[in-house]
Amino acid sequence: MQNSRRFTLKALTVATALGAFGLTAHAQETIKVGVLHSLSGTMAISETVLKDTVLMAIEEINAKGGVMGKKLEPVVVDPASNWPLFAERARQLLTQDKVAVVFGCWTSVSRKSVLPVFEELNGLLFYPVQYEGEELSKNVFYTGAAPNQQAIPAVEYLMSKDGGSAKRFVLLGTDYVYPRTTNKILRAFLNSKGIPDSDIMEEYTPFGHSDYQSIIAKIKQFSAQGKKTAVVSTINGDSNVPFYKELGNAGLKATDVPVVAFSVGEEELRGVDTKPLEGHLAAWNYFMSLKNPVNDEFTKKWATYAKAKNIPGHKDKPLTNDPMEATYIGINMWKQAVEKAKSTDVDKVIAAMAGQTFRAPSGIVSKMDEKNHHLHKSVFIGEVRGDGQFDVVWKTPGPVKAQPWSPFIPENKGKKDEPVKK
Repeated sequence: MQNSRRFTLKALTVATALGAFGLTAHAQETIKVGVLHSLSGTMAISETVLKDTVLMAIEEINAKGGVMGKKLEPVVVDPASNWPLFAERARQLLTQDKVAVVFGCWTSVSRKSVLPVFEELNGLLFYPVQYEGEELSKNVFYTGAAPNQQAIPAVEYLMSKDGGSAKRFVLLGTDYVYPRTTNKILRAFLNSKGIPDSDIMEEYTPFGHSDYQSIIAKIKQFSAQGKKTAVVSTINGDSNVPFYKELGNAGLKATDVPVVAFSVGEEELRGVDTKPLEGHLAAWNYFMSLKNPVNDEFTKKWATYAKAKNIPGHKDKPLTNDPMEATYIGINMWKQAVEKAKSTDVDKVIAAMAGQTFRAPSGIVSKMDEKNHHLHKSVFIGEVRGDGQFDVVWKTPGPVKAQPWSPFIPENKGKKDEPVKK
């Protein structure tokens, strides 16, 4: 009986050890990937679909054997459009969940909130949205546009004959770092082109703002002074819906005062009657309407995934947009870099990311710059169609190299080719 008890205790000890080993082995079988996007609050209208894009890419990568023979395991958190909560959730992903990489953030204020966390803990963030520049971090790869890859070309287009030869400008944005810094750059650019400050109107509204009646009235008054006027919009999040509805209600047509948006794409126009908005503009590095084999495959892939996963809105009307493309490029480039480095070690992956290329749905071969952690990207200006899609009316001849430090900000002199500090 004593022998039997000893055997049982020994068996239990071995079983416990094996169980623990099994759990550890299981944990090592996957590579955890953090997803840090607002699934609630004012930014959910834009960010939720980026979470789904990461999950689609992970499913696709796993179906092809994973990364270095390991499956990717997504860890999804909701920072709820709350900027301090972004930092808390980033720390959780890196310290508790032990993710190898994070794909996330939309607004610059959310990125600025998490940046110290990633730098302190040597984490890795892929940021997929256009932004104001004026930043380079060893721990971030910027797969969205810098100002010279979106804002500057868009305003140059508005000033051109094809764009309506605008002479007065309304700089209208949400009140936070991205619109204010972008508009600082644009004001200096416009001044350099001979546009005086008296012909520039600058207005800001808070996140979640919904009453644009008085601002549209001010725009109409500003534009009624004999010079062709254009609006440059850096409004973010769900405020775009009431803004565009009021634009339509006020009868402010693109032929009178064209609006070019930097944060409005196919997804943001989903809840808007776009027929009164035909001819207004958006500047991006990708549109769903682009015709090429890679984009055809990307849009079909998304439609199939959205239907299979019953994604609200997308199961019936699947839409792709620029930040989705930038997210998709980012996760695939990260996969390539991990396989090149033969490791998920952050420093090794950062080194392996330099010069990575990926055939993008925009129709170009996207390249990660060897020095500045930004993608080389083509720029497109699209006109809003009645069905909520965009017709491309202008594009750059090829990919444009990012200038994270704008030459239109005097303090940046000498920073042109400054590499990321290791």
